[in-house]
Amino acid sequence: MTLLFNCQSISKSFGSKPLFQDLSFSLFSSDQLGLIGPNGSGKSTLLNILTGKEKPDSGTLSFKKGLKIGYVPQACEFPPLPIKEILIATLEDFDIPDYEKEVLAETWMSKMGFTESEPTANLLSGGWKKRLSIAKELILSPDLLLLDEPTNHLDLEGILFLENFLKKANLTFLIVSHDRYFLQNTTNRIFELNPTYPEGMFSIDGTYDNFLEKKEEFLQGQLHQERSIASKARRETHWLRQNAKARTTKSQARIDEAHELLEEFSDIKKRNRQKTTSLDFSATERVTRKLIVAKNLSKKLGEKTLFQHLDFTLSPGTRLGLIGPNGSGKTTLLKLLASEIDPDLGSIKTAEGLQTVYFDQHRIQLPLTLSLRKALVPYGDHVNFRGREIHINGWCKRFLFSPDLLDLPISKLSGGERARIAIAHLMLQPADVLLLDEPTNDLDIPTLETLEESLLDFPGAVVLITHDRCMLHRICNLFLPLGNLEDTQLYPDYSQWESSMITKDAKPKVKEKKDTDISTLPATKLSYKEKKEYEQVEEKIAKLEAEVKALNHLLENDEITKDSKKLQEICSAVGIFETQIEQLYIRYEMLDQKKKQSGD
Repeated sequence: MTLLFNCQSISKSFGSKPLFQDLSFSLFSSDQLGLIGPNGSGKSTLLNILTGKEKPDSGTLSFKKGLKIGYVPQACEFPPLPIKEILIATLEDFDIPDYEKEVLAETWMSKMGFTESEPTANLLSGGWKKRLSIAKELILSPDLLLLDEPTNHLDLEGILFLENFLKKANLTFLIVSHDRYFLQNTTNRIFELNPTYPEGMFSIDGTYDNFLEKKEEFLQGQLHQERSIASKARRETHWLRQNAKARTTKSQARIDEAHELLEEFSDIKKRNRQKTTSLDFSATERVTRKLIVAKNLSKKLGEKTLFQHLDFTLSPGTRLGLIGPNGSGKTTLLKLLASEIDPDLGSIKTAEGLQTVYFDQHRIQLPLTLSLRKALVPYGDHVNFRGREIHINGWCKRFLFSPDLLDLPISKLSGGERARIAIAHLMLQPADVLLLDEPTNDLDIPTLETLEESLLDFPGAVVLITHDRCMLHRICNLFLPLGNLEDTQLYPDYSQWESSMITKDAKPKVKEKKDTDISTLPATKLSYKEKKEYEQVEEKIAKLEAEVKALNHLLENDEITKDSKKLQEICSAVGIFETQIEQLYIRYEMLDQKKKQSGD
């Protein structure tokens, strides 16, 4: 286990808003770290500091010499070039033969599920762009990979692929994510940025479930600590307020101790005030049992049939989850239910005077120059919520915004803070049916949990599209899979649908691509030079592995581990040899496959 970097007392503010203060932590080569925290706590900013894009206001960062960091941002855009060309261009500064660059590019295309027939990179979907962005970083063999919200805007297929890839890959990474199942399945350490904790952070080795247990224990202990010093604080306050004659006899030391105690009490009270968004959807509480009845619904997009022969009924209390890959018609079905478009076949019957609210995060495009005040309350200083007037100060606090920030332009807010503004708009509209298209993007975990509780309490019907498996499990009592025209049945829970997918005979798309990637190479014979290379590659691997073994043996020497310069040299050499070994194995696999195909 090697120390990769260490942060000591780093602080960062955004204007007058402090993100984190006196933050200290380290990361080691064995860590697979999940970074969480409330919206606006500085998670993405911390990644930018680690990559050198930003500098802390104060404090120091120490990195292992020669540390290579790969960074995958939330948004991934590429030029109109073939995927292979983009990966080869990434290696242009490496002094390796062109054929090795091609081999590495083809290997990472295969690992990520790409084929030669893919469209140019700019035409890829969001999920496939994310895969390409990860491949671009990993082809450079980084010591540490940073991923900022890698599951945002991915469909379930893309999330499961990424999850399985990270579980199998021997990588050191730091992931910013609010996807609770993803964190549980991929990380071995959780680190939360949150002013609730005395040092502004809380870190636990183990899974996300372990973290939740330890966090609850810590917060309960902090509450007990507040109660235990509360009575003493009251006594000291009374003592300090005694009349002037008594004050002349007071010990200065006790006065100082009393002020320290009161300051500690004030600080712990502030930290124990758990802030959560207050969500309460306006419902008409209609009595009828049939809000929407869909019969034999079918819809095409051009020549592609999205779905056909769909039948379902939405009643009060129905919470329907739409699941399926991107492009399977989930958003199209929501638009049908919202009466924005018409079906090609079938009918949708709605209760008389039905009120639906359609939430599409991409539709709420507020000007970035707009102030938070105008974004939350467009007219005047009050909103009408469920028949009562609420002042703007109370309304903004409901969504965890300080009234001091009301004049701040929303361009200065994080993605999660902007998402809370979008939900504020949604809550002002009374509804029988909520149609929600990806309402969870960018929301922090406490807000996600509050949103889930609010949807469970909503008396009307909910139709939900989300990639958040935890929310699907918690909220939905009915599931409709799209993407397979032969499977139009409804499932009572997510696990049943997941089990049905596992038992299907068809192999996953990604697996098919991996299986055919190498086998589609031309079946030409090995050249004389390739035969010599093939005969020598095993010997080269054995020699390099012996070198690595000898260097690892040196690392057990206490004198060397105390010499930071020598330690750095040995670790760097091990990293170089291991990269060469991996490249030789890749080359051996390619030559061996070619040899078998040609019958040599």
